[in-house]
Amino acid sequence: MILTVTLNTALDITYRVGSLVPHASHRVSEVRERPGGKGLNVARVLAALGHETVVTGFAGGSTGAVLRDLLAPLAPHDALVPTAGTTRRTIAVVDDTSGDTTQLNEPGPTVTAEEWAMFLSSYASLLRDAEAVALCGSLPPGIHVGAYAELVRRARSADVPVLLDTSGEPLRRGIAARPDLVKPNADELAQLTGSRDPLRATRDARRRGAHTVVASLGADGVLAATPDGVWQAIPPTSVKGNPTGAGDSAVAGLLSGLVERLPWPDRLSRAVALSAATVLAPAAGEYDAGAYEDLLPRIAVTERAAAA
Repeated sequence: MILTVTLNTALDITYRVGSLVPHASHRVSEVRERPGGKGLNVARVLAALGHETVVTGFAGGSTGAVLRDLLAPLAPHDALVPTAGTTRRTIAVVDDTSGDTTQLNEPGPTVTAEEWAMFLSSYASLLRDAEAVALCGSLPPGIHVGAYAELVRRARSADVPVLLDTSGEPLRRGIAARPDLVKPNADELAQLTGSRDPLRATRDARRRGAHTVVASLGADGVLAATPDGVWQAIPPTSVKGNPTGAGDSAVAGLLSGLVERLPWPDRLSRAVALSAATVLAPAAGEYDAGAYEDLLPRIAVTERAAAA
């Protein structure tokens, strides 16, 4: 099975409006609720691709109860640890006229030392049966900034490949623990390395400890710096829609490719096609299966020379 960790889970709520106008009142044409947080998004896509997944992290309060109810038919293997705080909500407002999305993210609940210890015990048990683990998203209040570094080290000690998808100081510390794969976006990579040149920045990130770096570059697809070479995968066309979960779908593509032992070009094609198909989906964090099948054979993957 593949284990996904979402320390800061969320209940994702998507509103659709005809046109989003600042300072105006709006009629909402559609409301959707779904369990969210980066690792839960990853698990949903992995399950759709046919992989057994287990989700863990924290959930609490009335929002957490709704999240668990919605999660049950999608990911029956729920190992979320209860917390006394209330799970956060994220609000996505989709403008039907422009296709743009405005995102509002609440902070997560404060996790106590006792709850963190309970999570670590559960995590150690789950690693015994894991083929790979993804550590995804922000840290809720109460969890120390080196938490992902600790989880990376525990996965490596258990000989389980580990992917890290976070940002800021948790990424900086986590990458020093030598994860097998990190997946920053262009801004996160620049913040980490100080370089806006993707080739140079991915090489620098590898020198900081990551075995492989796959950087999301928006319309330019992804750039992967691996021990076997450097590749860029680019979608055939630019897509507009709700980008919520697009990066998480890319993570699912990379993880599924890892456990299936696909060559890097195939992993990257899958990641980019899933990401684009997620932008085109009507609900946040899901992907359009038809769009994915159409896009997959049309992803252009080229080998790049490493930066000097």
